[in-house]
Amino acid sequence: MGISIKEASEKLGLPPHTIRYYEKEGLLPSLQRDEYGNRIFEEKDLESISLLNCFRVTGLPVATLKQMVDLTLQGDSTIPQRAAILREYKQDLTRQQQELDRAFAIVNMKLSKYDLLEQGQLAPQDRMGL
Repeated sequence: MGISIKEASEKLGLPPHTIRYYEKEGLLPSLQRDEYGNRIFEEKDLESISLLNCFRVTGLPVATLKQMVDLTLQGDSTIPQRAAILREYKQDLTRQQQELDRAFAIVNMKLSKYDLLEQGQLAPQDRMGL
């Protein structure tokens, strides 16, 4: 038995408008509706939405997600194409992660300097901007 959008929203921790947006963009093509036109969410739908949201949080464009959904609907023969899309995106994520790691290290270094400044343990000539 399916659940309502309100229940899906609560279960997923996403606002209903995000779920509606995913459907409007064609990212939930198998979503069922009841006799009144209300969306009915099954466990597979919740899993799909969770996966979509994970990809969106990392910055994967909706157009790419739509391409992946369309390929999925065409069947298993498109698995190589879907895998290629994700491999390319994984490379992008790796580059982003490396940039974030560098930024994280710089923030930590700067916080260490602030700690030393607050403790009066840093000589004036060692001070840097910001």
